[in-house]
Amino acid sequence: MLALPDTQVRVMNALLRRGDPAAAAALVRPGSLPAARRLAIYRNNMVQSLVAALAAVYPVTDRLVGSVFFRQAAKACIGIHPSRSGDLHDFGVDFPAFLRAWSPAAALPYLPDIAALEWAMHRAYHEAALPPLALARLAEVPPHAQAGLRLLLQPSARFVSSPYPVLRIWQANQAGADEADTVSLDEGGVRLLVLQQALEIVFVPLDATEDRWLRALADGAGLGQASACAFDLDPAFDLPSALARHLTLGLFTELQQ
Repeated sequence: MLALPDTQVRVMNALLRRGDPAAAAALVRPGSLPAARRLAIYRNNMVQSLVAALAAVYPVTDRLVGSVFFRQAAKACIGIHPSRSGDLHDFGVDFPAFLRAWSPAAALPYLPDIAALEWAMHRAYHEAALPPLALARLAEVPPHAQAGLRLLLQPSARFVSSPYPVLRIWQANQAGADEADTVSLDEGGVRLLVLQQALEIVFVPLDATEDRWLRALADGAGLGQASACAFDLDPAFDLPSALARHLTLGLFTELQQ
């Protein structure tokens, strides 16, 4: 008798059309339909469910290319990047990267970044919102210790950057948007902080320096190190204003010394 992991590998290979399909068919108990046919039905149900899951996460990407194109892309992505989690909310993380490499999407260079924005929104929405850091906590830290502070960000915080106006494209494809409103790719790119607040998605535009500062903090850098990264990019970076802005926004949740 095969071990459970070996059985799972054979069945998954059959569902993803990898290897010898007879290897999985031999494991199927006899029934009214041939084993290969029953596996094909299961495969179809699995693929349709995963395509629907991708469409739910990436509705604007779907709308931009049309359902036929989107389904083709989704099926191709599923074959390369099958679900690896028991939580369906985790499925779809690879779709933006897949679109960057998928030749049929090459004529739409902004499409992977739209998908990246939608994935950031999806993940942010399903994260818990923690109580924001009180300004008084910072005031309690002695000046000589402030450079070493690590500021922890909300779990929902996600960063999206693109050379294309992806937020404007996303907004123009929402229900109730002005159909006469057109978006030109020449409008330029964006850097965004995506947050969830009270089950609503918030978009915070960032400039290049603020973006670098926040990403450094998110990566675990201390306040001094993150600020040095920002000053290297722009010596005029206004650290007190940036700190106050994001404290007010509730981005920071805790500090570690």
